[in-house]
Formats: sequence, C-alpha cells, structure tokens
Amino acid sequence: MREVRVRLEPVVSADYPQFRRDIQEAFSVAVVEEFGDQGGEPIPSDEELEAAFAAPGALVFHAVSGDVRVGGVVLEIHPETQRNCLVFFFISPAFHSCGFGSAAWREVERMFPDTVVWETVTPYFEKRNVHFYVNKCGFSAVEFFNRFHPDPHMPQGREPVPGSDEFFRFEKRMKG
Repeated sequence: MREVRVRLEPVVSADYPQFRRDIQEAFSVAVVEEFGDQGGEPIPSDEELEAAFAAPGALVFHAVSGDVRVGGVVLEIHPETQRNCLVFFFISPAFHSCGFGSAAWREVERMFPDTVVWETVTPYFEKRNVHFYVNKCGFSAVEFFNRFHPDPHMPQGREPVPGSDEFFRFEKRMKG
C-alpha cells in the first residue's frame, strides 16, 4: 500500500467562502446519518466558522494531496503556552477512509513540533471522529460535556441538532 502524503497550504481570503462550505458539507454527513436532515442553518454556522477563522492565534489550512484539496484544518496556536487547539478538522466525504486524515494530522504535528498539548472536542454521537482521534491520532478523552457537566464555552441554550450538547474533550500530550 502506498503512503498517503498531505501538505497543508494556508487558505487565502478569496478561498474562505468555499472552505466554509466544504467544512459544513463534511460535518453535515454525520448529522444527517445520526439525526436525519435538519434543514435550516448549516453546521457549524457561518458565524461560528468566521469567529474561528478570526480567533487569536488562528491558522487555517487546506489539506492537499498532489494537486487535490482533500480537506482542511483550523488551528489555534498559542506560542506562550504551547497548548494548541485543533478547532476544526475535516476530510471531504469523497476522500474518507483513504488515509488522508491521518496524513493531514501527521503534517500538523510536524509543522508544530513545540506543541506540549493538543486539544480538541467532538460530539458524542460522532463515533467516526472518536475512533479517529483516539485510535489513529493518539488523543485521550479527558472530559465529557453533557447536561450534568456543560461545556463552559458553549453558549447556553445553543443546541444546533438533538444531542449535540454532549461532547468529548480530547488531549494529546506531546511532551512534558
């Protein structure tokens, strides 16, 4: 089996509208599989994505294999603490189960070797993501947000789809 290679290329401002649609398309697959077509506002919302793109320390990349954009990643890099955050990570549905996600994650780690801890969250119902982060990337579940233990960063009353108030928080300790 050939080794899959992915490089990360910065997203330029002209590409943001399509990048946003690509994230929303990738995220909608799991929502539709779990809950059916919800109609209405895309997930994540345009506002959530714009805030993530503009956050302090935010870096936004296309995941590219050869000359094909296979996905993307939004990171928050915090040089003072080196506790960095994987905010959004997606592989376009046409490229699922081909090794692009693992290759893209290896490239993230290679590009940010000073990271002490990576952190991310994913919805409880997103078993594909849980498998990927734990079994493929080496993250550990460190917290479970739910109605008894709400995420302090989630606006109260915001539940874009049923059950989406349940999230795992993952960490991957790189050093220290």
